[in-house]
Amino acid sequence: MTLRTRISDALKQAMRDKAAERLSTLRLINAAIKDKDIASRATGSDDGASEAEVLAILGKMAKQRMESARAYEEGGRLDLAERERQEITVIEEFLPRQLDDAEVEAAVEAAIAEVGASSIRDMGKVIGLLKTKYTGRMDFGAVGPKVKNRLG
Repeated sequence: MTLRTRISDALKQAMRDKAAERLSTLRLINAAIKDKDIASRATGSDDGASEAEVLAILGKMAKQRMESARAYEEGGRLDLAERERQEITVIEEFLPRQLDDAEVEAAVEAAIAEVGASSIRDMGKVIGLLKTKYTGRMDFGAVGPKVKNRLG
């Protein structure tokens, strides 16, 4: 079952269950995917967003909500922070399991070996390979410095 199908089924179920907050988050996800579909059509591709692009959209949405929740907490708006966390929970249902630190380290080592990276100049190749294999499964903001330290 594709990710789009899972999201669509969850949306329908949320409507049946009258789960307003869950439904709202699922509609936001659907809208983001449709925006990506429209953008890809504008570039000449009729396929729409690929599975990897949908995973990237979901990862970005989760990250945005984490940052928002942190900002709300710092501002003393715990009610809004909790709302953001609820949205994160819904979004993460569709993301693959995140790799733990040991798995990230192993993936970085394997990517460096596969690319044959020897200097910091090869960092883009390593990150590119990791993104093709692990989109949505690791935080590339945290992986970048690890790759840099390993190569530098």
